Amino acid sequence: MKNLLFCLAFSFLCATVFAQSPALDKEKLLDFYQSQRYAEAAQYLQSVYPNDTQDVKALTQMAYCNMMAGKLPDAEKNYLKINAIQPNTLPVLFSLANINARRGNKIKTKSYLEEIIKTDSTNFNAYKQIADYAEDDSAKTAYLKIANALNRVDADVAYELANQYSKAKMYQPAYDVLKIAIQADTSHFVLQQAQLPIALQLNKYKEVVTIGEKLLLSSANPNTLSTVAKAYFFLKNYNKALASFKILEQSGMLNESNLYFMSLCYRELKNYDKATEYAKKTIEEGISGNTPLYYALLGGILEERNQNLNAATAYKRGLTFGDYNTLYYRLGVLYDFKLNQAKNATNYYALYLKSKPDTLKEKEQIDYSKERITTITTSKAVQK
Repeated sequence: MKNLLFCLAFSFLCATVFAQSPALDKEKLLDFYQSQRYAEAAQYLQSVYPNDTQDVKALTQMAYCNMMAGKLPDAEKNYLKINAIQPNTLPVLFSLANINARRGNKIKTKSYLEEIIKTDSTNFNAYKQIADYAEDDSAKTAYLKIANALNRVDADVAYELANQYSKAKMYQPAYDVLKIAIQADTSHFVLQQAQLPIALQLNKYKEVVTIGEKLLLSSANPNTLSTVAKAYFFLKNYNKALASFKILEQSGMLNESNLYFMSLCYRELKNYDKATEYAKKTIEEGISGNTPLYYALLGGILEERNQNLNAATAYKRGLTFGDYNTLYYRLGVLYDFKLNQAKNATNYYALYLKSKPDTLKEKEQIDYSKERITTITTSKAVQK
């Protein structure tokens, strides 16, 4: 973007370079430009024109030279003079925004970009830049949506907008934005890599594998490899998934999510020793909001191995990290049918119901828990 601003300013400069004061040595000035001695060019121009000059052409040259020389305060003074003489000239406003951006003055930068938008409500570059200075994600998304509507094939805007949509879990809009930009540049690997995890969220597993494998031929990106491995898992190709995860493991790039999927793969392949090993590794990798889920995985594996007391211990351990209501339900079923402890079973069924499970997604478990509590209670009453 800086290069674009410089080009705009330089074009504006070149249009005026030969229409100067008779005292100006044009050949000397051009020599400064060609050798990129901008500080000397600015000093020379200041020696020719008085400090209070209102000559916009001269001020434009001095502003540009000072900016290129890194003398930002002097460049700003020149551009402010021009803006006072000729308000709201877009190249001048962009230059003032650029100067303040380079100096880290976000408030001023944003204010100049807002002036540009007021002057030209369809200015793509202004919307693209102002998104970086938005006060929150909602405002940033709004600016990026306008920029994207003005230019749907700009890769930077498409990438940033898709990222904003993904953060809000709006995966279909994110996918669609990237798809259009990718169609305009089918060799843009960054955009394709950004689209892969979004496609995974949309259950486009075959697409993830097809595109991901092509991307891996040019670059062994660990994020791409992880996404492809997960797609293989969902396609029930557990051996392929494990092969990809193993590459990450050998490179020391496994995280808790990858370890979790490795445990699931081994579980599906009935390799319970490995499934247990990687479930424990998942837990050790880091305590997080997903820790109860990992203990649920470990407990389920132990149940399948008929290590029921150990399974109960794992489920209870998971509850120490958060009220994951599925753990209550699993404990209820475990005590009900495998450990034959009716009192504990009804207690955990009741705790499950008190945890306010989703009445739509977990209707079957809710109904079953109520039915088992009634059955067990009735059975005890009859026995008495």
